[in-house]
Amino acid sequence: MNSSTARIGIDVGGTFTDLVAVVPERGLVVHHKEPSTPADPSLAVADGLAAILGQARLRPEEVAGVTHGTTIGLNAIIQRRGARIALVVTEGYRDLLEIGRSRMPSSFDLYAGKEEPLVPRNRIVEIPARLGPGGDPVTEPDADALDRVAARLAAIGADAAAVVVLHGYTRPAFEEGIAASLRERLPGLPVTASATVWPEVREYERALVACLNAYIQPLMDDYFRRLEQRVRALGVSAPIFISASNGGSMSLRSAAERPIETVLSGPAAGVAAASRLAREADLTGIVTFDMGGTSSDIAVTVGGTPELATHTTVGGLPLILPVVAVNAIGAGGGSVVWADGHGVLKVGPASAGADPGPVAYGRGGDRPTITDCYLVTGLIDPATFLGGRMRLDPGASGKALSEITLSNGPGGGAEEVAAGALRVATAGMATELQKIMAQRGLDPRRFTLVPFGGAGPTHAAILAEEVGVAHIVVPPTAATFCALGAAGADLRRDFARSLRRTLDAAGAARLADVLAELSDQAREWLADQHATGPQTRLRLSAAADMRYAGQAYELRVPLPGGGENPFGDRAAVAEAFHAEHERLYGFRDQHAPIELGTARLDVVSPVADLPSATVPPGTGEPRPAGRRRVLLAGAWHDAAVHHRAELGVGDAFAGPAIVEQDDTTVVVPPGWSGDVDRAGNLHLRRRKA
Repeated sequence: MNSSTARIGIDVGGTFTDLVAVVPERGLVVHHKEPSTPADPSLAVADGLAAILGQARLRPEEVAGVTHGTTIGLNAIIQRRGARIALVVTEGYRDLLEIGRSRMPSSFDLYAGKEEPLVPRNRIVEIPARLGPGGDPVTEPDADALDRVAARLAAIGADAAAVVVLHGYTRPAFEEGIAASLRERLPGLPVTASATVWPEVREYERALVACLNAYIQPLMDDYFRRLEQRVRALGVSAPIFISASNGGSMSLRSAAERPIETVLSGPAAGVAAASRLAREADLTGIVTFDMGGTSSDIAVTVGGTPELATHTTVGGLPLILPVVAVNAIGAGGGSVVWADGHGVLKVGPASAGADPGPVAYGRGGDRPTITDCYLVTGLIDPATFLGGRMRLDPGASGKALSEITLSNGPGGGAEEVAAGALRVATAGMATELQKIMAQRGLDPRRFTLVPFGGAGPTHAAILAEEVGVAHIVVPPTAATFCALGAAGADLRRDFARSLRRTLDAAGAARLADVLAELSDQAREWLADQHATGPQTRLRLSAAADMRYAGQAYELRVPLPGGGENPFGDRAAVAEAFHAEHERLYGFRDQHAPIELGTARLDVVSPVADLPSATVPPGTGEPRPAGRRRVLLAGAWHDAAVHHRAELGVGDAFAGPAIVEQDDTTVVVPPGWSGDVDRAGNLHLRRRKA
C-alpha cells in the first residue's frame, strides 16, 4: 500500500500551466511552468506532470493526490461557446430569463444593449409543476406531461437541460424528481435541477445557476475524461481533485456533476495559499496581487481568512454561489500595448496569450506586450527567463515597441514607450485597487501586498509605490502560487437552504432543523469525497442571512457553535444578528422583528499539510551575482542582481536590486530593501524618507 503523502497541484492559465509537487516526508516543494496548449489544455497538464515527476524524483505510484484548477468553464461562459441547452420551467414562466431583474446594464446609456439570455426563448419548455411558498405541491406533472416535455427536448436537440420550478428551493427533492424522470426518458442527456445545485430564493438567479451548470457540463465532462486518461497514462493512480471557486476542492466526480462550482477555481486557490501564508507569517491583513499572462486580480484577506462573496458576476451574468472575492484590476504580462487613433498609449484588454505570445517569444507574435516592456526596461533578463529554458529576443521587443506612434511623436523610442506603458498599466491597477478597498472601508496603506503569478513579483513594488503600500511579501513559489494553493486545498463545499420566515420560536426551530439536514448532507458528501481514504478531520460552520423586517438586504451572520449546535435558541440567534448589525452600521433595534433569509453551512476537511521550505541560513549581506541597468521611475539605475536560490535566512540588501528565480523576477526599486525570513519568504520594505 502506498504510504506517500506527495501531492501535486496544477493551475491551467492562458499562457502557462503551473505545477507544484509537495513531498512532506522530504520537506520538498518543486515547481514547474509548462507552456499552455489552448486547443487541448490536458496536453500541457500531461507534459508538465511528467516533467515535475522527474524533477521531484517521484515515482507515479508515490503520488497521493492531484488537484487541478482550470478556467475552461469560465472561458466557455465568457466566450459563449458552451453547450446547446434547454430550460424547463413552470407554466407561465417562460420569460424568466428574458425579464431577469428588469434592469438595463447602464441606466444612462440610451444605446445600451440588453444582455442576450443564455437560453433563447425557443428552447424554453413549460411544464405543469409548481410548489407553494411553504413547499407544498400546487401542481405536479403526470407521466403524459413528462413525456411531452421529453419529446420537446428531443426535438430541440439539446445537449443538456436545466429544470426550474417556482419555489423549488423549498423542496429540492421535487425538482430532482422531475429531472430524474427526464433522464430516464432521454438517456445520456445531462439534466440539472436548480434546487439540487443551489436551493436559494430568487428564481432568476437560481435559474441562471442551473443553466450555467448545464451550459458547461458537457464541455467540462469531456475535459475531465481526457484529463483522467492522460494522468492515468503516466501511471498515476492517485485520486484527482478539482479546485473549487470557494478556495477548496472536490472529487473529479463531484466536479463533473457540478462544474459551475469550479469556474473561478484558479484565482481562488492562490488566495487560499496566501491566506495560509498570512496565518503563518502573522500578517493581520493582506491584499493578494495575482498577475498572470492575461489579467491581474486582487483579493482581501483579514485575520487569515479570505473574503467570500455570495453574489458575483461571470461573463456579465449574476452568480449567487459562494466564491472567494477576487476582483480583476488590470492587465497581465501578455496584455497588448498599443496606441489609439489619437496617439494615446493603451494597454489591453487584448492579450497575446500563449500562442503566439509576446513578440520576444519569437513565435510569430507582432504585437508588443507588457512582457516586452519588462524586457526593454531591463527588468527581466532574456537569457534567464524560465530558468533559461526559453530565450527571449529583446531586439524584436524593442523594434515592435518603437513602431508605436504616440501623439507626441516617437520620442525616446522603445524605451520611452515601454516605460509609458508600464505607467499606464500601473495607474489603471492602482485606481481599481483603491476603489475596491474604499468600498470595503479599508486603507491599502495598512495592508501587506502578497504578489504571485508570473508577473506579480515583477510589478508588485511598482504598484505598491503608486498606492502607498510599504510592505510586500513574495513567497518562494510565487510564480506557481495558485498551483501550490491547489496542492494544499482542503476539501470544501457550501450548502444553503432559503427559509423566508420570521425569527420567532417556530422560525428558530425551523432553522435548527434545516441546519441539521444540511449537516447530514455535508457529512454524506465528505464521505463520498474520501472514497479512497479515511475521513480524519472535519469542520462545520453555520451562518444565516438575516435582516430587520422591511430592510431590502440581508446580512450574513455567523452562528456560534458551528454545525454541531442545534440552533434552537432564538435569543442567541437574534443577539448574533443584533451584534453584527451594530458592528457594521453602528446601531441595533432590539424591538424590530427579524427575518430569516437563507441558512448556510460549509464543511471543510483538510487533506494536506504543506511543509515549510527548508532555507539555509544566510550571511546577512549576500553578494550580488551580477549587475544590470534597469529603467525605474523614469531613470536608469545600476541594480544588483541576486539569485533567489542563493539567498538564505537573514540575508538583507538594499534596492535598486533584481532578484531572479527560475519562473519569475522580483524588482526592488530604489528606496526599498529586501530580507528573507525563516520560511523563505522575501520581504520588501519601503524605507522611510
